[in-house]
Amino acid sequence: MNTMTHRGYVARVEYGEEDGCCIGHVVGIRDAIGFHGESIAEQRAAFEEAVDDYLETCEKLNREPNHPYSG
Repeated sequence: MNTMTHRGYVARVEYGEEDGCCIGHVVGIRDAIGFHGESIAEQRAAFEEAVDDYLETCEKLNREPNHPYSG
């Protein structure tokens, strides 16, 4: 399993043979955050954008974001 981290969030990354691209999702939180990219650079950028968008949306909605599980 390959992982990426950004702002304390961890994503699991897998190759999607049907789509021919890499897909990923943030693990360790209740909310669903997914992303994809055709290259590692695209995937990294999509992951960081997804996490940043999630945090900005929570702030706009005055809602506490899920924090990654630790321990």
